[in-house]
Amino acid sequence: MTDSAVSAAAASPATNSYRPDAAPKDTSVLFAVEEKVGALQDILGFFSTNNISLKHIESRPSKSEGQYDFFVTIDAKYADQLAVVLPQLKGIVNNCQLFNSELSAANAPWFPRKISDLDMYANTILSYGAELESDHPGFSDPVYRERRAMLADLAIKYRHGQKLPHVNYTPEEVATWGRVLTELTKLYPQYACKEHCRVFPLLIDNCGYRPDNVPQLEVVSNFLKDCTGFRLRPVAGLLSSRDFLNGLAFRVFHSTQYIRHHTAPLYTPEPDVCHELLGHVPLFADPSFADFSQEIGLASLGASDEDIEKLATCYWFTIEFGLCRQDGKVKAYGAGLLSSFGELEYSVSDKPEHRPFDPPKTAEQKYPITEYQPVYFVADSFDDAKDKLR
Repeated sequence: MTDSAVSAAAASPATNSYRPDAAPKDTSVLFAVEEKVGALQDILGFFSTNNISLKHIESRPSKSEGQYDFFVTIDAKYADQLAVVLPQLKGIVNNCQLFNSELSAANAPWFPRKISDLDMYANTILSYGAELESDHPGFSDPVYRERRAMLADLAIKYRHGQKLPHVNYTPEEVATWGRVLTELTKLYPQYACKEHCRVFPLLIDNCGYRPDNVPQLEVVSNFLKDCTGFRLRPVAGLLSSRDFLNGLAFRVFHSTQYIRHHTAPLYTPEPDVCHELLGHVPLFADPSFADFSQEIGLASLGASDEDIEKLATCYWFTIEFGLCRQDGKVKAYGAGLLSSFGELEYSVSDKPEHRPFDPPKTAEQKYPITEYQPVYFVADSFDDAKDKLR
């Protein structure tokens, strides 16, 4: 397994999808219509003709050119009728999405309504955390396992609004971080995208990115909030795809605080703080990339398990292993690449296949998690990728 395998959070199944405490009474529908005179009258006419009374309706400019978004709220007593006519509605509007739906009340996918709701799945990790698999480099090291258990406990106890846990990293951990930082920074000028290269010196100046210092999440999170409104939240291990993506909707990135085992500084079978701080954080300080990441998160709220799987695949091929074209060259912006010594150089070479980023096709692409990717998707820009994702 290579360092690129650290991004398994994006590949994890959408477990814990359905939670019975989710059942709000009303159904809300968001959709877009072509911008034209009488658009509102047509929408009101559709619901009136089908004997559905609206509790609330609002319009807003759409992010898609030439369209308007409508957001309507329908009382639960009309849920059955809405279910009948929903296919018709989808036939005359664009991007129709249901929220807080009672159409399947007992099985409605739970999703956070406010940022503090992220506390509700703080301890629902899928793997690692305090427990390690037998092939993990630290499996037979009792001191490392105890350290991991302590850091996992800090993450599980954390609640929104508190200061992020301060970790006093050991000399051994600092040395491991320093080795990773030193080796990767040699590669960034040639292979990393310009956004990553532009932000990295700011992290050195403002967040203490040095070989002899592991930056604290609190310091880095405050820096990100000032840049783009993104913030970090500690996590004990791998979350489900649904839970992880839901966090992005609130501009929250779940970050580990533990460090890979010192015997294998250039290898990790899971995300660690080196991966988070070197791969993810620099791009979350870029406004366009931050917007793109949040778009994926917003699309995950209340989505079906099937759609979560597609979104997670798009996440894998963009935020984790994405490439972009800059100044006639292919550059890396995916965190799995920017934290991997071997795959960073490999990804922009002519050895793998490069395809244009196309969300419907990207979402269906199969991928390995224990070896270099045979296929990468190349975006023209973050804004272009964001527009295509919509």
